[in-house]
Amino acid sequence: MTGRAEHDTRTPGRLAALLTGITAEAIGAADGFAGGVYLRSSTPGLLRLAVLSGLPGPLFRPWWRLHVDRRFPVADAYRLGVQVVLPDATETMRRYPQFAAGLPFQFGSVYVPVVEGPTVYGVLTLLRPSTSDATTVLPDRDRMAQLAEDLGAALRSLEDTDGSPVAWDDEPLCVRPPAAGPPAAPVGRFAWDPATDVVTSDNRLRALLGVAPGQSADTPQALADAVAAADSHQILTALRETAAGRPPPLPLHVHAVDGTPRLMELWTPHDTAAPPGGHPVRGIVLDPHVGSAADKAADLLPEGVFCLDRLGLVVYANPRAAEILGRPRSEVLGRTLWEAAPWLDRPAYEDHLREALLAPHPVHCHVVRPLKHEEVPLADPHGGDWFSLSVYPGPGILTCKLVPADRMADPPPEPAPRPGSEAPADAPLADESPAAVTSMAPLYRPIILAIALTEAVTAHQVSAVVMQELLPAFGGRRLAIYLLQDRHLYLAWESGFPKGFLAPFDGVGLDTRLPGVETLTTGKPLFFESMHQLTAAYPGIPLDATEGARAFLPLIASGRPVGSCILGFDRPRNFSTEERTVLTALAGLIAHAMEKAHRYDTEAALARGLQQALLPRRLSGHPRVETVGRYLAGTQGMDVGGDWYDVVESGDGLALVIGDVQGHGVQAAATMGQLRSAVRAFALGDHPPDEVLSGTNRLLIDLDPGLFASCCYIRLDPVTGLARVARAGHPPPILRFPDGRTHVLDIPGGVVLGVDAHAQYPVTELQLEPGAILALYTDGLVEQPGVDIDEGITALRVALARAGSPAARPGGRSLAAVADRLTARARHVADRPDDIALLLTARRPASGHHR
Repeated sequence: MTGRAEHDTRTPGRLAALLTGITAEAIGAADGFAGGVYLRSSTPGLLRLAVLSGLPGPLFRPWWRLHVDRRFPVADAYRLGVQVVLPDATETMRRYPQFAAGLPFQFGSVYVPVVEGPTVYGVLTLLRPSTSDATTVLPDRDRMAQLAEDLGAALRSLEDTDGSPVAWDDEPLCVRPPAAGPPAAPVGRFAWDPATDVVTSDNRLRALLGVAPGQSADTPQALADAVAAADSHQILTALRETAAGRPPPLPLHVHAVDGTPRLMELWTPHDTAAPPGGHPVRGIVLDPHVGSAADKAADLLPEGVFCLDRLGLVVYANPRAAEILGRPRSEVLGRTLWEAAPWLDRPAYEDHLREALLAPHPVHCHVVRPLKHEEVPLADPHGGDWFSLSVYPGPGILTCKLVPADRMADPPPEPAPRPGSEAPADAPLADESPAAVTSMAPLYRPIILAIALTEAVTAHQVSAVVMQELLPAFGGRRLAIYLLQDRHLYLAWESGFPKGFLAPFDGVGLDTRLPGVETLTTGKPLFFESMHQLTAAYPGIPLDATEGARAFLPLIASGRPVGSCILGFDRPRNFSTEERTVLTALAGLIAHAMEKAHRYDTEAALARGLQQALLPRRLSGHPRVETVGRYLAGTQGMDVGGDWYDVVESGDGLALVIGDVQGHGVQAAATMGQLRSAVRAFALGDHPPDEVLSGTNRLLIDLDPGLFASCCYIRLDPVTGLARVARAGHPPPILRFPDGRTHVLDIPGGVVLGVDAHAQYPVTELQLEPGAILALYTDGLVEQPGVDIDEGITALRVALARAGSPAARPGGRSLAAVADRLTARARHVADRPDDIALLLTARRPASGHHR
């Protein structure tokens, strides 16, 4: 099931009604000014914004799609299943610098995963006023958590009804948030019940439409004729579509008999099941042309004044504003700002409008209206007339003022500085002309890419960042990255190209005449606006498409060649001077990141080799006992860890050991090696478990590495199954009984090793029956950010019960397969913050002989 109406005539409408209703409840309950819902899509690893309430969709297009592995709050909430609370811009910048670089404004936000059972459907988001006291956000988070839980249950019900997974593959539905005060223009409300075909209207609507008490507008046709007779067919179609669960994404723009504009907005109540006749429909009719006394006063002002609602629609404009915008007043009202004034639809102005929608303070900038042949000569004969635009945000309305820049009596008040800046980003210098004041928006993409590259460690991560950040910024569809090695270019990453197309270019020498080679050998980027240009410059070069532009960028770091980067586009396109400059600069950032990644890969390989050498190459065995160990290195950073496990012959039994040294790095690994050697020495001497831990503890204190370690030591008699356990600050073992029951062993323990030289480690006895499995593990396997470790231990216990259940595996599952199953989820975590060690032990039934 998707969000596309043409795929299903019922479910998408119910899904849209459900999402918009929940979003409205979240905004109203948690004092927010905007919100939305991200849902998983049919593309693996991609989230899509399904509903956006309180903000104009086109203005926030860069955030419509989001990869789940990006360091963004929505992605973390979805991937980790945790709530993310960002009370202000400072906390946002600290935790999510990429996100803050794109929206560097003063607002707070909350993100709650939408979960039902094991399924994560998406994330419920809320934008709210900034606050320095994080505790004030916690009640909002709790209310959102309840709504997210309700939404998860409703989505599961939709899945059960429809028989297919809930997903969203369309553009977001942009809806108006709950009203926070009286409407800015005359508004009437109505309801239509498709089952009875009766329309009920309030007194305001009857007055707005001029319906006398004795007249009737109680049918859809009568309502449509009264609202806009010439557009009645459009209104009736929208009513039927809404009843079927497909309300129009934006208000209908219609005209009354006298030509004045009217807006009609339709929606359905928040439910998941439509009655037989269709959803009941609710609606409003707004007449932005009829103004209040304040509007009539503003009509007389010499400055241009107009008002926008939170979806970007112009709900008021005085005559001077209509004159400056270059359209009749009737064509301005009820349209989006970008429709009313296309010359304002520029990236340089979008950033200021986003700030006005998200931040509480006024925003001031300069805009230029281009020359038109039918206009009178303007102040700037070269490009247009400059105006000062001031935007004053309110709860539901943004009031805008346009003043010619050459007639400003006093400069507008400066907004509060952004975090980390000395002055407002749009504050002009004393000697700057209006034309010199531009938005920082064009710089955000390089900033975001630079921040993301600093967090990328491996070549694979660098390539993924380029694909996620660089391609969308320039509308690219294809990416290839080649790295230089022994005077040959080898393909390191590709995306979007036909399968196998790039194979002939893998490993080409630097003497080959190809654009990807020559851009590196000359150090100059190559831009081809179409395939025709490319084939003209390189006759006979294989092509992957008949059309499309290409950019070949040299990857050079500190004067050293690293490789080349190829960007592909589906259609011909021009590359402006600014784009060529930015792409060339970004190529330098990518080259430095790739060079750093190459050093990391080399050093990490050596470090992992050292660490693997410290782990046991084979485990000691016994005919009556089977043991299996697993070790997974952390994938964040390049420091090795201090987790270890071991099985040692101890007298006529076996010693089972697992431990975890605090921290990461060479020192942690070295300490781990020393502790493993010490424990083996004590075990070979067949010392009791408490003496083994006490002796190892004193040794660690004498070594004084500044680190401590946890450890669990078990001396097992393979014949009788008697196990004697001592624990030093380590997570408790888990025992799976032969009948499938599992139990977290409540074993008393002492403090971690390396803290108290006189620490005591009590010994507990337990019985390991034939067919039972004993699991020892380190905290990396059961810890998740924001989740209590007890929940992780419980999840591991449940997984052990399922992995070893005889009912689930005809013929039984090997212990190695059980270990692989318990670590399978961790293996697929892209950024694993900690190392993981797992040791499983199982007693075999008696076979008639003993050691």
